[in-house]
Amino acid sequence: MFFVLSKTLGIVLMPVNLLIGIGLVGAILLLTRFATLGRRLMVLSLVVLAICAFSPLGNTLLYPLEQRFPPWDASRGAPDGIIVLGGSIDADQSVAHGTPVVRSAPDRVIAAAALALRYPNARLVFSGGSANLISNDAREADYAGEIYESLGIPKSRLIMERRSRNTVENAEFSKALLDPKPGERWLLVTSAYHMPRAVGLFRKIGFDVEAYPVDWRTGDAGRPFGFSNMAIEGLWRTDVSVREWMGILAYHLAGKTDELLPGPAKR
Repeated sequence: MFFVLSKTLGIVLMPVNLLIGIGLVGAILLLTRFATLGRRLMVLSLVVLAICAFSPLGNTLLYPLEQRFPPWDASRGAPDGIIVLGGSIDADQSVAHGTPVVRSAPDRVIAAAALALRYPNARLVFSGGSANLISNDAREADYAGEIYESLGIPKSRLIMERRSRNTVENAEFSKALLDPKPGERWLLVTSAYHMPRAVGLFRKIGFDVEAYPVDWRTGDAGRPFGFSNMAIEGLWRTDVSVREWMGILAYHLAGKTDELLPGPAKR
């Protein structure tokens, strides 16, 4: 249910999609007796789009998510395993070109590879299937293994989880596949803005993970809320932050997480 809603209602409610839709409705109304309303809707959509594109709105929404978990503390020793969440590899493009195509959040893949090389006894798990509503057989995990082997990580250390479509399934399928034992230490590698929701979902099913945030998108503490000089960057930050906050709220209301905004565990 969550998966279908995220790919239908969730996409419609993304700020850029919603505002473009409002503008189109306004343009259609210009041809009717509601032309005045149409003009107002067009102006509204353009003004709010500009705010999303150039104002600090996206940074302001992303910053508290990215700052929720500090960088991982390596002083506690080597982990038993590393779980990296999908979202970086475009499986359809990879199939089309016959080679792995990394389109977004490459830090997830790179950081997990670096950790695996640093801790040679740790297992490396990639959790990612297809996020398409109408899915074919293209899966992120099928190409992640090829990337990690090319970086010098033996196939024997790799565990590929290829069924998950969203973060809930990342957590559930990873736990079922790994059957983590008490006392084992597992690192969770994902984008910093995505970490609160991901950790909350893993905790809810009893899989205690340690956050290893990567792929930061906001500035340093001295200037976290700067304006954007490229519209596409501001629009991306606004869209992804609103989507993340909606996901956090929806999963919490549905009982998938115990905390509204999960943070570091108290040890």
